[in-house]
Amino acid sequence: MLTRALALTAGLTGAVGVAQFPEYSQQYVQRLGGAVDELSRFMDEFDADAARLDMSRSAALVDLAQGNQMGAARADTIVRTIERHERFSRDLEQMQGLGPFSRARYATRFNDGELAGRVWENYKPAMPVTFEGAMFAELGFLSGLALFSVLIYLLRLPFKLFRRTSDA
Repeated sequence: MLTRALALTAGLTGAVGVAQFPEYSQQYVQRLGGAVDELSRFMDEFDADAARLDMSRSAALVDLAQGNQMGAARADTIVRTIERHERFSRDLEQMQGLGPFSRARYATRFNDGELAGRVWENYKPAMPVTFEGAMFAELGFLSGLALFSVLIYLLRLPFKLFRRTSDA
């Protein structure tokens, strides 16, 4: 009886946890879009400054880096910002317009710590009542049961092996 109660608890825990993915992924993509917009604005301003000086972006970065220590540090920061903008833009392009099932294929792209942290700061767990939420909850329930079953099997295994050797 205890094992069944624990299995049900594991299943429900998995259901509630995995059912959060559709909403979390939607909020992550929204934040990602905002980050791309803000980084694009920054890039446009930098490019406009370079254009006013008749320079390309890369020439402006070289010019900035060849200045003093502050200029070199700022150039490094801008290069990292450009790389982040490119990465975020690629991620957003791939995930825009996708539903939760399709976004699940790209779950590994929800990996920017700063962005994910901001999503979690404002995220309020809830049990979604959409079709997608129900499907993710079912997947979570079955995953929770499977993990619990594996754990119970592994915990019982030494006792089964001990019983077999004592019977022989």
